[in-house]
Amino acid sequence: MFRHRMTVLLLSLLFLLVSSIMASNQPAGCKIRITDKGLDMLKFETQKFVEEELSNITMPEMKGKEGRFQYTITNVKITELNLTHAELQFIPDVGLLFDVQNSSISLSFHRQILYWFFYDTGNINASAEGVNINTALSLIRDDEGRLKISNITCDAKIAKMRAKFSGTLGKVYDFLASFLTTGMRFLLNKQICPALNHAALVHVNSMLETIPVRTEVDQFIGIDYALIDDPIVTSRSLDMNFRGMFFTLSDPNSTLVNYAVDPVIREYDRMVYLALSEYFFDSGMYSYYKAEVFQMHIFNEKMPKDLEMLLKTTYFGAIMMLNPALVDAPMSLQIAVNSPPKTSIKTSGATVVMTAIVKVMVLPPGQPPVQLSSMTMETKFHAKVSMKGKRLSIHADLRRFKIFSNQSALESLALIPLQAPLKTMLQMSVVPLINNWTKRGVRIPLADGVDFIEEVVEYHNGFILIGANLHFSKGLREMIADQ
Repeated sequence: MFRHRMTVLLLSLLFLLVSSIMASNQPAGCKIRITDKGLDMLKFETQKFVEEELSNITMPEMKGKEGRFQYTITNVKITELNLTHAELQFIPDVGLLFDVQNSSISLSFHRQILYWFFYDTGNINASAEGVNINTALSLIRDDEGRLKISNITCDAKIAKMRAKFSGTLGKVYDFLASFLTTGMRFLLNKQICPALNHAALVHVNSMLETIPVRTEVDQFIGIDYALIDDPIVTSRSLDMNFRGMFFTLSDPNSTLVNYAVDPVIREYDRMVYLALSEYFFDSGMYSYYKAEVFQMHIFNEKMPKDLEMLLKTTYFGAIMMLNPALVDAPMSLQIAVNSPPKTSIKTSGATVVMTAIVKVMVLPPGQPPVQLSSMTMETKFHAKVSMKGKRLSIHADLRRFKIFSNQSALESLALIPLQAPLKTMLQMSVVPLINNWTKRGVRIPLADGVDFIEEVVEYHNGFILIGANLHFSKGLREMIADQ
């Protein structure tokens, strides 16, 4: 019995290990690379954010006695920060480094000083010089699959501090300046890193939570943008691998397995790159198919009169003549995609192949519909991908169309005259419907307030690569304040 339990336990552990390995090795449906060029713009926003965070530092009241002097220092305020020598760079295998060297901070605080029987109050202007701040942010994938700052290491040092007294006794107790500034420098050093720790672990992480992980696209489908592993950081880039998988809202567990090519990003020239594999698009088509969106019933006012007349004066008219009761009855088309559409991405462009069953029906008044024929329709669409802001859109254009009978080769020959008008009907009725769904686009995994600009779309074998620059529609502080 003991051996049996041990065997079951070992097999269970082995299964979990294999499942974990398989999950971590799954290809990415969507990848994003932020390059060192992107850090240049992010550095400016980070610098402003750090300056605002440090300007909100509150200092405790200082009280003490030095010889004949008794003093109280209150209302300490940072009036100006000059982080002139700031750098933001990648730390391979870790995350980001924000480094400030040889900068300065200006402060003011209120003094109350008693010297013998003289009492004096006033403001003191001080400056901290040689300010060095070294902050490293560790980036990980959290349990929900979201990018997160897991840890921050911070080291802050102030080389020297000066204070200038004003008032009637200013020159008398100037020697106090060195004593007070030593205490102020010690307190300021202790305040900088906790302020930045809180800013990163609380404020920045709250902004990162605006990046969608699993969200609805429309009333039919949703998308899963969970990271499938920790971000990959090199000296030149930050790479993030997302699941990039659509799912049907009514049955979110029915998803497509990813057998597509894993996208490869080799470029570094632009600030950001977005790579989307065939799986990204196939899972979307599969989800719409499962949601039964690719079904249409064209009848009454939706049926083009020219097409109905053509149906009645060709092969189907001959069938209707066999039953005079059907001659004047309106006709309809039922179109249902019978398998998930398939995407193919080559260097020449992207195409989507779709097959459907088309039923030609007659609708005699007061009677059940009568099926005249069942046809298979094969279509091939050219898909043009575009990006605006942080929404990805697709525009479909019908390129190839073919119909043939499900009953006989003879009937297929009789359907040849319908090829051109049915293709026209699809272009005028069905394709605009598809483009109505896709033109609204799907959001890519970027934080609120960050958009793509100057996009360039490239087609590779198995994936699409979009290179762009970044635009901050809001400052980092505003983005965080919105949360």
